[in-house]
Amino acid sequence: MRGNGKQHHIDALFVLLSFGVFAVCVLLVLLTGAQTYRAQTDRDQKSWEWRTGAQYVAAKLRHGDEAGAVSFSGGDGKQWYDTLNLKETHDGQEYVTAIYYYDGYIRELFTVEGGVYAPEDGEPVLEARGLRFGWDGKLVEVACTDASGETNQTFLSLRSGEGAGA
Repeated sequence: MRGNGKQHHIDALFVLLSFGVFAVCVLLVLLTGAQTYRAQTDRDQKSWEWRTGAQYVAAKLRHGDEAGAVSFSGGDGKQWYDTLNLKETHDGQEYVTAIYYYDGYIRELFTVEGGVYAPEDGEPVLEARGLRFGWDGKLVEVACTDASGETNQTFLSLRSGEGAGA
C-alpha cells in the first residue's frame, strides 16, 4: 500500500509539472505576441506621421488648384517658400487659406485676402518639425518634417498649369 501512495504523489507531481510547463509556454507566446503587436503599431504610427503632413498639404493644394489661385510667400523668395496661399472667392469677396509651419505645428488660416494676421492665429492641424514649399514654375514640392525628424517630400503638378505664382 505504501507503494501506491508514492505513485499518487508522483502522478500529482507530474500533473503539476506539466501544468507549470504549459503555463510558461502560454506566457512566452503571449509576451512574444505583445512585443510583435507593439512593434507593428509603432511602425504604423511612424508611417502615418511620415505621410500625413505632406499628404494633407497636397490634398489642400489639389482642392484649391485653379488658375491664379495658388501662390507662395516667405522663405528665400526664389526657390523655397514658407507659406502656401490658396485664393478663393465667396459672394464677391476674396479669401485666402494660408498653410504654413509655426511653433511645432502645420497651421491653416482662412482669412480675407490682404488681411493682417499673426503666425499664432492659424489653427494647428498637425504636429511637425517643419514645412516648406518649393516651386520651379512647373512642379510644387511639399517638404514636411514630421515629429520624429524625418522629411517626406511630395511633388505635384498643378492642373491649372502656370496658375501659381511666388
